[in-house]
Amino acid sequence: MTTLLEVPEVTGPQIAPLAGYTVGVTAARRADELGALMERRGASVLYGPAIRIIPLADDSDLLAATTSLLRGPVDVAVATTGIGFRGWIEAAEGWGLGPQLVEVLRTADLLARGPKAKGAVRAAGLVETWSPESEASPELLDYLLRSGVDGKRIVVQLHGEPLREFVDILRAAGAEVVEIPVYRWTGPADSGPLERLIDAVLAGQIDALTFTSAPAAASVLETADRLGRLDPLLAMLRDRVLVVGVGSITAGPLVRLGIPVTQPDRARVGALVRELAVALPARAVRLSVGGLDLELRGQAVVVDGELRPVPPAPMALLRALAAAPGRVQSRPALVGVLRRHSGRESGVDEHAVETAVGRLRSALGEPGLVQTVVKRGYRLAVAV
Repeated sequence: MTTLLEVPEVTGPQIAPLAGYTVGVTAARRADELGALMERRGASVLYGPAIRIIPLADDSDLLAATTSLLRGPVDVAVATTGIGFRGWIEAAEGWGLGPQLVEVLRTADLLARGPKAKGAVRAAGLVETWSPESEASPELLDYLLRSGVDGKRIVVQLHGEPLREFVDILRAAGAEVVEIPVYRWTGPADSGPLERLIDAVLAGQIDALTFTSAPAAASVLETADRLGRLDPLLAMLRDRVLVVGVGSITAGPLVRLGIPVTQPDRARVGALVRELAVALPARAVRLSVGGLDLELRGQAVVVDGELRPVPPAPMALLRALAAAPGRVQSRPALVGVLRRHSGRESGVDEHAVETAVGRLRSALGEPGLVQTVVKRGYRLAVAV
């Protein structure tokens, strides 16, 4: 009998949860740290930095915003991130404005969005007035509106992502808002790695794509659009690739285009990787074939607890066979599978199917798992 097995998300303790999968990383800052966490869980990682961070000391916009801020008193200051607030203070010190900035902030009600922002505030010799338990901008905004903002001058320290809705609501409520654009981001200096990552997604070589900032998500979409590949990329991200974002702000540009985004409970890089290590194996196809338990991962199959790498073309055939376990797939139908996989109409025929099936049997180590049905095609060795 054939059954779709309900088995644990990870086949065995000896197999890393992300073994057999390839994950794309779009981050610029902390990309190596993020990739290392994934690799320790068995993943292969492909890097395609989607953004470039403008150094604080060279950022004329940040200097202009800080100078404007110092021209008058501040009623409320909002620190959204630890690294951003700390970098702002350090940049101000480099411009000779550090003591003046700290003194202005000392006279304001200082709100810190989370514990890291709180730590940076205290490291600057300041004390926060309040911090939301949820570490989320909506709770912070609700606190401000309940406190009353009409006529107040409010400083909002940004960190790459513009908080448009947050700022617009405060202004609509009568506040004067000064935005501090800490760590502005622009496109990558070399777009080659990002373009290659997009190509890999379109070729079906990426199982999950990770994002740690909204600008990176927007940059991936803009780059695909420039290359004339936005529509096929959206199709892959909506249906084939697991998309993981570190938080709701990061997910914004993707969600607006109908891309489902998996998010951790806490907006942290470590939490993102832990969520990925659960969500990606949960998507694996699991079958009982020829008396053996099979788990289809990205470019590998776990056969009775043993991870066996499978080349891309044979893996494409296996997925097609597993989509209708036990049913015969004709050679012409499998030719179509290989053509879609390779992106080529010519040079792919029934002989290519036979070759790929032979490679699949060798990779699985169990030739009898894929059966030849004379004059008809191939099927998985399960009863129907």
